[in-house]
Amino acid sequence: MPAFLYVLALAVFAQGTSEFMLSGLVPGIARDLSVPVGAAASLTSAYAAGMIVGAPAAAALSARWPRRRALAGFLAAFVLVHVAGALTTDFAVLLGTRVVAAVVNAGFLAVAMSVATALVPAARRGRATAVLLSGVTLSCVAGVPAGALLGDGWGWRAAFWAVAALCLPALALVSRSAPTEARHPDGARRAGGAGGAGVPRLGREVRALWAPRVRQALLLAALVNAATFASFAYLAVIATDVTGLPEGAVPALLAAFGAGAFLGVTAAGRATDGRLGRGLVLLLCALPLGWASLAVTSSSTLPLFAAAAVQGALSFGAGTALVTRVLRVASAAPTLGGSFATAALNAGAFAGPLLAAAGTGLTGEAATAAWASAALAAAAAALALPAVRPGRAATPESA
Repeated sequence: MPAFLYVLALAVFAQGTSEFMLSGLVPGIARDLSVPVGAAASLTSAYAAGMIVGAPAAAALSARWPRRRALAGFLAAFVLVHVAGALTTDFAVLLGTRVVAAVVNAGFLAVAMSVATALVPAARRGRATAVLLSGVTLSCVAGVPAGALLGDGWGWRAAFWAVAALCLPALALVSRSAPTEARHPDGARRAGGAGGAGVPRLGREVRALWAPRVRQALLLAALVNAATFASFAYLAVIATDVTGLPEGAVPALLAAFGAGAFLGVTAAGRATDGRLGRGLVLLLCALPLGWASLAVTSSSTLPLFAAAAVQGALSFGAGTALVTRVLRVASAAPTLGGSFATAALNAGAFAGPLLAAAGTGLTGEAATAAWASAALAAAAAALALPAVRPGRAATPESA
């Protein structure tokens, strides 16, 4: 793998830490800025909404920029808004910085995906995507607990300063070593080069993204991520209210989920080729069974930890494979394909916890979140199953 992929992964690690660390900082933000806890918690939703809208918008905006300028510009803006967030005493300003941070994060990730896959041969695109997304999973394992510790010891602002500082080495390396242009796997120069072909290509790319295979891949990615985050958002509550664990055990549970996620991303990166083949469909079919198992066994400590690790691996492995799938079937949209994959993942991350909240509100049971995950994952499996019907001949549509 090109060394530059690991520079991108470092930046994604910092951005993933910023996205997920809010869950442990909400009480401190609420106290410091004198706002209700519910208002402080809305910072997480604001970030997710910014990612959904920001991914395609930022990718389209930067379509004519050289890749180095786009990556460095988005990352520099990410640093600046975290500095502003760390300094502000106004909740409205903090909320605005989270939205802007999400937009530029989405833009960076979309461009980084397209650069990562353009730097390697077609056969290694899955592994390149996995290297990039490993930054997200590592942020769950190490970044989020570290942010929580910083928040507990030095206040929530320290976590914002830490994210900004973590981005600086990546920004320096991106500014120095990022390609000014990347080539699409077909050998043509990407939109955004000096030729200025970006604007007319965007219309064709939007039409390409409306193809049935692309829409199916995007919907699968959204459903799988909705299932993942429906339960991830409630893991701490399940651990304390259902399993009866002390709050001090929650970071270990989240780390177990994150460690499984890292293994899943790594394994998927080596195995996936972007096809909706039997292996991926079987993986999607395993997801609802795993979430149902977590719901049933969540009253016991060891089964809960084991299920969290396994579901982290299965969920993020499937998510990585589906991102590779989107980039494969959306090869005619090299500028916007990665951004729409990012938007689909974040749409799932936004919708999943809302559905879980509705379910737990009706039943009063935190384990209902895992059943919501099982239902969402079952919908994804049902959507993918026709691709491997017995006796079905292979077609370009299932490629």
